[in-house]
Amino acid sequence: MPISLLDVLKHPTLTPADPVIRAAAANAAQTQLRWIHSSEVLDIAPLLGGGELLLTGGQALASATDKRRIGYIWELAERGVAALAIETGTALPSIPSSMVGAAEAAGLPLIELRKVVPFVGVMEAINSLLVSESAAHLQQADRASHAMAVELAHGGSLDRILAVLADATGAEVVLTSNTGAPLASALPAEYAAEADHAPAPDTEEDRARTTHIDVSVRGIPSARLSLRTLAEGDVNLARIAGNRSVDILALALLQRMPPGLKDMAGAALIRAVDAGTQNWRLQQLAPAAGIPPAAELVAVVIRSPGSRQLRTAVEQLLDRVGRHSASYADNEELLALAVLRTGKAQEDRNDILAGLQSLELPEGSISALGPVAAGISAAPWSLTEARLTLEVGAGDKPRPAGPRQAGAVLDAEAFAVERLAFHSLDEVQRTDFVRQQLGAIIEHDDLRRSALVGTLRVWLDSGCNTAQAARELHLERQSMHQRLQRIFSLCGGDPRGTGRLAALHLATRLAAV
Repeated sequence: MPISLLDVLKHPTLTPADPVIRAAAANAAQTQLRWIHSSEVLDIAPLLGGGELLLTGGQALASATDKRRIGYIWELAERGVAALAIETGTALPSIPSSMVGAAEAAGLPLIELRKVVPFVGVMEAINSLLVSESAAHLQQADRASHAMAVELAHGGSLDRILAVLADATGAEVVLTSNTGAPLASALPAEYAAEADHAPAPDTEEDRARTTHIDVSVRGIPSARLSLRTLAEGDVNLARIAGNRSVDILALALLQRMPPGLKDMAGAALIRAVDAGTQNWRLQQLAPAAGIPPAAELVAVVIRSPGSRQLRTAVEQLLDRVGRHSASYADNEELLALAVLRTGKAQEDRNDILAGLQSLELPEGSISALGPVAAGISAAPWSLTEARLTLEVGAGDKPRPAGPRQAGAVLDAEAFAVERLAFHSLDEVQRTDFVRQQLGAIIEHDDLRRSALVGTLRVWLDSGCNTAQAARELHLERQSMHQRLQRIFSLCGGDPRGTGRLAALHLATRLAAV
């Protein structure tokens, strides 16, 4: 009998913690557990296998930034963790609303433990129940994978191989390509005769009972296996059997649709560009990946909890705009290169920037588009500048809204001044330069809690257009004029028409980093 999350919350070892579900309660009712684990480490997601109830005391979350807390939620949800339980108290009086919102959006049940209980005792009691269940699941999964291997050896189709898995798990099984195209599917025998009996997909309950597993062929992500547990089926059995079947499905895909040289060379090219490999190797890999060595191209860096799932959408975007593209997803970072048309490089780059801004990214994601590189030899430079743009343009300090930053997409060209300063000046020199140019204004902001430095930056970014700057800052024009007069009095007068304008502009840009 599967052990559910609600069963565990009612267990005598956990009820003294006075647990209450704060997010994704609808999913909690259907969630089955594979294991219970406790950790204060925020980077724990890659070490988990999915299906766990994760217990944490909240000490690390209390000192983390809000951005890191949200990322933590998405990382756990992406990994397939069943639920997260956070102990509140002195260190963390309550669960931040940003985490509750992220958990609700990600469909990850979030539980507040309002009293202290010994996590060791909880894990010992519950995991002892789960161990016997897991042993039975492994035996069933091994039998299923053996039967799938026999079907493969006898030349069975992908549909027939998946039918074995569907019957063993009581789940609807679907195999799709990276572009989302269906490759094969199967229903358990009792549903296959009358498919109308299967519940309709895409409900909240349905998503909670669906397991997604990536299938790689020769190290290249080539397909996705989805198991939607039906009726009273066991989600944990589906998860374990699905993972056990990956190697067999990879062999079946290799026989029927081996990964092309272009895909393999493209992934190798991106890894080589990222590693700063010698130019001769880039020149060798580029043609095999369909990228002319002398073509103009641009690099894209996306940091997201869902980087692997974004890969297909990004490739489709880049292929629509340019002639060829290559991408590679590793951990939480997606790297890509796109070839631009000769004579239309800037036009294509603008289209890529607009396309990235239109992508639906998980909360906490951020991306950057690098400058145009003249040939594959300059690709590492475009990638490095895109990464630097993420560093200088996505700091924790709040920045006034402006045309340089659109949502979670940063344009390296809009941060050319900051990038030049970071290459030419060390941190001490940058700090000294900002203090020399803006010292009096910074002191005024610190003392009066004003925002004159930010106001000056927006005004300078607008080309000293007072009306436009007022609109961007949501100020009346009279208030804007008053701020500018105060700024001028602190910095030695109106800088327009003087040699100080460029220095002030650079200082305001560096101060925002």
